[in-house]
Amino acid sequence: MNTDEQIMSECIQFAQKGKGFVSPNPLVGCIIIKDGNVIGKVIIKIR
Repeated sequence: MNTDEQIMSECIQFAQKGKGFVSPNPLVGCIIIKDGNVIGKVIIKIR
């Protein structure tokens, strides 16, 4: 798996933390990377 695939996989796993909190919206995970370093992570929570 290349770096982009690893990051995308981590985003998907991170989004799973919103399960049960976002219905009827989709699960969303975002990881912000600058110069190879993670500078932020966000999941969408409604409740």
